[in-house]
Amino acid sequence: MDKPTVSYSDERLLGTPITLSNCDREPIHIPGAIQPYGFLLCLDEHTHHIVQASANTETYLGQPAESLIGRTLDRVLAPEQQAKVEGLFDTLGTAPQLLGVQLDGVAGQPYFKLIMHRYDEVLWLEFEPVEQLEGTTPDLSFLNAAMGQMLAAATVLEFCQHTVDQVRALTGFDRVAIYRFAADESGEVIAEAKRADLDPWLGIHYPATDIPQQARAMYLKNWLRFIPDAGYAPVPLVPVRNPASGRPPDMTYAVLRSVSPIHLEYLRNMGSGATMTISLIQEGKLWGMVTCHHLTPRLVSYELRDLCQFIGKTFSALLGSKELLDNTEYQLRISERQNELFEHVTVSGPANFVDGLCGHFPTIKDVFDCGGAAVCFNEEITTLGATPSRDQIRELLAWLQENAPQDVFSTSSYAALNPAGLAFRATASGIIAASLADAPGNYLLWFRPEQVRTVTWAGQNEKPQKLADGQIFLSPRQSFEAWKQLVENTAAPWKPVELEAVKDIRLRISDIRLKVFNELQAQARSLTRLNTELARSNDDLDSFAYVASHDLKEPLRGIHNYALFLLEDYADKLDEEGVHRLQTLVRLSQRMESLIESLLQLSRVGRAELELEKIDLNDLLEEVRDLLQLRFEETHTQLIVRHKLPTIMGDRIRIQEVFSNLFTNAMKYNDRPEKLIRVGEAPTDTFPELNRANFYVFYVQDNGIGIDARHQTNIFKLFKRLHTPEKYGGGTGAGLAIAKKMVEKHGGSLWVDSQPGQGATFYFTIPK
Repeated sequence: MDKPTVSYSDERLLGTPITLSNCDREPIHIPGAIQPYGFLLCLDEHTHHIVQASANTETYLGQPAESLIGRTLDRVLAPEQQAKVEGLFDTLGTAPQLLGVQLDGVAGQPYFKLIMHRYDEVLWLEFEPVEQLEGTTPDLSFLNAAMGQMLAAATVLEFCQHTVDQVRALTGFDRVAIYRFAADESGEVIAEAKRADLDPWLGIHYPATDIPQQARAMYLKNWLRFIPDAGYAPVPLVPVRNPASGRPPDMTYAVLRSVSPIHLEYLRNMGSGATMTISLIQEGKLWGMVTCHHLTPRLVSYELRDLCQFIGKTFSALLGSKELLDNTEYQLRISERQNELFEHVTVSGPANFVDGLCGHFPTIKDVFDCGGAAVCFNEEITTLGATPSRDQIRELLAWLQENAPQDVFSTSSYAALNPAGLAFRATASGIIAASLADAPGNYLLWFRPEQVRTVTWAGQNEKPQKLADGQIFLSPRQSFEAWKQLVENTAAPWKPVELEAVKDIRLRISDIRLKVFNELQAQARSLTRLNTELARSNDDLDSFAYVASHDLKEPLRGIHNYALFLLEDYADKLDEEGVHRLQTLVRLSQRMESLIESLLQLSRVGRAELELEKIDLNDLLEEVRDLLQLRFEETHTQLIVRHKLPTIMGDRIRIQEVFSNLFTNAMKYNDRPEKLIRVGEAPTDTFPELNRANFYVFYVQDNGIGIDARHQTNIFKLFKRLHTPEKYGGGTGAGLAIAKKMVEKHGGSLWVDSQPGQGATFYFTIPK
């Protein structure tokens, strides 16, 4: 059973005025008229008698159309020519056949190209005048080069550009452009070749209504339409209606077919004096058109038009492979960037997976084409590129949770679903949202801007409108404005390959996080057990250190005192060696007492809880200066506070001990006659790896002996000394270890920057 034919036109409009309100139903296939650059004879397919003729036969033949009706071709052609033409009738179909003829019976014996085809029970004979009969020889070298360029084109846009360049080189039109249709049948100019002084059309959009459905249906049947003079006056057929059918004949395949008066007005409004259009067809659907325009009338020979039609058909045949190349390249780019993104996420680890998505190229925004992206996780929003504000994103998240339960949601017009989207249509008319299963409100988002904000009218700013008989005729600019109204609040559609990429990203992140979550759970259980054991061990160790150091002090003090008593009471009874041994015993007991005191102090740091309060460091430093004043004077040390220091939260006693230990250390390891200690807050541009919004960084700098790089870790170890007890006033080697532990107890860190002979700078951080 044959499929029903869909009719987009209304034959009842035949003979009535065509306006903007009814042009979408105009029966353009039966205009009953031709363009005057040639003449037409319609023959009955059975009798071969002329049943209709164009009204301009008198101009070309010297015979009025009425005199030809009912006659045979002998009124036009010599017997030899007539026989040649009639011999082709049985072979005719909708595809045209070309023949050169000379009309011997007409004054001047003019030459014509005769284009013949059979359709609607009519034999169509269309005559185009030429200077001579010899056909134009195709430029095979040009054609070979053109085909080579088309085959070599790596992208659809490059393919299109080669095509418009070739058609313009062949025809000499002022402008040749390719117009591609979108899914909604609107169009966009994606390639053009033009005269240098003409305004560009590249990127201009038109609404679907600019090409009515009946015209689209005709473009699928007839690949080429030619209008050499947009200012022509249509020439009617005589009679207009075919006597056999009672209606005008169907001129779908007629070369000379007259076009809609609305279209002619449109051409004149755009300043076009001549035009040619070639259909570009893919899988039986109209993909786009090659459209040619000239500022003045221009007659292009049939042979050249046929060659352009060949280029259009070749384009259509190759188009699928070029789009496949484009899609494959885009898919490869997406796949490569996905893989790099997954590597970042894996390296960053689950705790920093947001940094893996956003912190390194490619980010989730770079995986495919979009204007911006956002990662919404644990109530934190990280944005990339052009996005709505964070408050607007939070409103979007609330809408998604209520209205988009699917794992991956996408739209090209969020404002059409939620009027609140109008507020940020400039950046996010199009949205993809991938939910993360961790908790409600966790999403990956991609945004595309409103389409009209990415497209601009390329020509001048005037709006040509022409009023005729109360009718405003459309112009290209008006069409562009109409398209803008149709697609407001709408982004370019998301491609299937992009949506698949989003699904892959969502699944991969979910898999990584689930796998790592399971590993973390196992590690957490193990760490909990170890931490419990470690805490118990630390408590035992601190208790042991405290008890041992506390209980050892009394017997050690007794040893020290008895050694002193012996020296005082029996020194005169001992020889020199005995006195020396008692003095060594006193010295060793003193050193042992210092070590035990340091151990006791360290155990207290570990056991005691911090008592946090606001501390004005300027006041605290004055207190430390007062405590160490005698030591400063004895060692000729000058303490310099570079600038006013901030107020911090900390344990006053512990912070005081930190500074005291660092000052004592600076005085001890300094052999200069004048010693300097500088204290201050490090400038904000130092240590960029630190988040200065979260930490204060302070320094204590001296002009002492310095520390070699290989020892800068060891100095913070308990009882670790770099010098013999006799050098630099002795000491236990516990001061820096205690200071480091006090800083770490506050949540900070302590380190040194030094070179031998150039002093040392100790830095430590305190959380804000």
